[in-house]
Amino acid sequence: MTHDLSAAPLSIAVAVFVVAGLVKGVVGLGLPTLAMAMLALVMPTTHAAALLVVPSLVTNLLQLRPLRQLRPMLRRLGGMQAGICAGSLLGSWWLGPPTGRGATAALGVVLMLYAAWGLLGARLTVPAAAEKWLGPLAGASTGLVTAITGVFVVPAVPYLQALSLQKDEIVQAMGISFTVSTVALGIGLASQGVYSAAAAASSLAMLVPALAGMVLGQWLRSFLSARVFKTCFFVGLALLGAHMAAQGWRP
Repeated sequence: MTHDLSAAPLSIAVAVFVVAGLVKGVVGLGLPTLAMAMLALVMPTTHAAALLVVPSLVTNLLQLRPLRQLRPMLRRLGGMQAGICAGSLLGSWWLGPPTGRGATAALGVVLMLYAAWGLLGARLTVPAAAEKWLGPLAGASTGLVTAITGVFVVPAVPYLQALSLQKDEIVQAMGISFTVSTVALGIGLASQGVYSAAAAASSLAMLVPALAGMVLGQWLRSFLSARVFKTCFFVGLALLGAHMAAQGWRP
């Protein structure tokens, strides 16, 4: 399949981004992870990652508010973001774009690990003195995982949640991390020749269903238990991950 989506893959991609946007609207996370996982079932991981760039970038930019708190948060997380850029770009240069059965298996494993962490509800604590060296390490690890799988939640989200941030601060911190990761992913894909003008146009087209799903999810939030919904999300992610890992490792 090329990046010029035909009718059937286009309809699937639109449905995926509506669902992924809905999940993000309800629980505040999951759009890039869920979209990547579902798209990778029906198309090469490189194409899925390329489709992800614009919807992920725009929806995560919306999480950067309030802007008055952005500069202090950027200073605190600067080392981590530098690590993300370095890990993503060096990983892309070293390993190439996320392709083949190995990338599928790696994506499946990452999804299962992320789902296990979400279901267990484990909470770590990072001492303030450790942030200077642990932040860049967590960022570089996240960047490397992004280069291999196209997913940028591990170990970024567990690390950010270990910083004892307030609710609004953690949302903003994830917005910063995901935005930087998305830009680094796009640059890495472009450097490998798999983020063409056609890919960018297809990715831009997915912004509308992603935003529509987010609006629907925000409306549904008042009628649903976010805790139950999040549990279902992580269970589904674990099952998707297990399926992908099995497919990738199948001889």
